[in-house]
Amino acid sequence: MDDLSGKVAVVTGTASGIGKALANALAKEGCRLAIADIDKEGLKETERDAKKQGGDVLSVPLDVSVKDDVYRFAGKVVETYGTAHLIINNAGVTVGRTVEQMTYDDYEWILGINFWGMVYGTKAFLPHLLKQDEGHIANVSSVFGLIGFPGQSGYNVTKFGIRGFTESLRIELGLAGSRVGVSCIHPGGIKTNIVRNARIYPEDGLEVDLAEVVEEFDKKARTTPEKAAEIIIRGIKKGKKRILVGWDAHLIDWVQRLFPVGYGRIFSRMLPQPKND
Repeated sequence: MDDLSGKVAVVTGTASGIGKALANALAKEGCRLAIADIDKEGLKETERDAKKQGGDVLSVPLDVSVKDDVYRFAGKVVETYGTAHLIINNAGVTVGRTVEQMTYDDYEWILGINFWGMVYGTKAFLPHLLKQDEGHIANVSSVFGLIGFPGQSGYNVTKFGIRGFTESLRIELGLAGSRVGVSCIHPGGIKTNIVRNARIYPEDGLEVDLAEVVEEFDKKARTTPEKAAEIIIRGIKKGKKRILVGWDAHLIDWVQRLFPVGYGRIFSRMLPQPKND
């Protein structure tokens, strides 16, 4: 899909961050947009911004963890535009807890949005792409879909799951001779609202101040959402199977390849060490 002009692009998680930047960038590319997010106010703002680019925009409030709602969204997109060409499953959340501290509710919440939202979004639109034998599916994983990380078991399991699902789909479509492309996206630290919207529990004894966590994250997350969107769209146009976003994503991918078992010791040295009283 080297030319996106006139194509129907579907993006979830568009109220802020990468999703919002993708919506604006795709509107500039001349796409007809279908955007969705559970944050209604943020979604309206993205819709207004995309329309300023001259884009035709269908905006639908959506909880991607609800299968029937995702399928209704897909039906509305096809009813409005007749088809869909580019699907970007981007919606995502995180939980900052150790495995011991994580509750089953935490796991179910993050799996519902990150993993099942991606599965529902893929399967709801895939038949339409296969019917026309044209299109592209891009699922947003993370660098945490490349490496395990302490305190992020829930996020890890969803992002590794997205990677495995997406790579399996790509191979299946390739064996079937389909012209539908598939990309797995691995952003590094991007300045988004994912930390602001994370589940963080002060009662875990971590002495976490959310404002401090957000400030520290923003310092380390040097890639802007706009730059991330640029890299992602360029990768989709080139038909890249794996799209690494940010210098840190390339570094983590390189270290993981060189030290597939020992990378944990390397990255653990970069973590803040507990204070001794």
